[in-house]
Amino acid sequence: MKASSSQAGPVPLTPTDNSPPPSRRGAAARTRGLLLDSARRRFAYDGYAATTVRDIADDAGVNVALINRYFRSKEGLFEACLKAVIDELVHAARTVADLEQIPEIIVSHTAGVLAVDGPRDALLLLLRSSGDERTEQMRTGLLRTFSERLAAAAGWRPDDPTGDQLLLRAQLVLSVAFGITVLRASPGLEPLGSATEQDLTGPLRDLVEALLTRH
Repeated sequence: MKASSSQAGPVPLTPTDNSPPPSRRGAAARTRGLLLDSARRRFAYDGYAATTVRDIADDAGVNVALINRYFRSKEGLFEACLKAVIDELVHAARTVADLEQIPEIIVSHTAGVLAVDGPRDALLLLLRSSGDERTEQMRTGLLRTFSERLAAAAGWRPDDPTGDQLLLRAQLVLSVAFGITVLRASPGLEPLGSATEQDLTGPLRDLVEALLTRH
């Protein structure tokens, strides 16, 4: 499902400050960061196939040839974006210690939909496919790890013979998080589109309790 980019799409990242020229190594790191930020937003909103290296370079305000210099190809740039997202979400998954934290973590990754970048873009990026088998395995592995973290907070253990049902429920919670992300990125869907963190936390807490609390 493709999120609309009519209201919150990619924006140019051309530097505007008047600071002194950075060192060559610092300039390279800055350029690489600009390309990653631009690519992450383009891939998240427009999808892998519809995004061109020219789009990414123009948004970043750099020469398109630098994509090959730093990332080898469009595929290499997508993989770098996905690895960065994996690092962020694995860190978030490690903070899940109990069920009380889950609604807040979901809200923190979905409520900032009006921001230009942030955790919301990370979730949108995970909905995109590059067509590369290794990259798809990385993405699937991340989603499995995150759902296992959610299930573990509810008492799931890999050797539990009844664990599949709880893991399924955790994956349903994860699906809700992605659904919120996509729908909030679609303009005009109210009241979800403008719901605040406070508006979302209560219903999400009810959902988590209904799905993950053992009866």
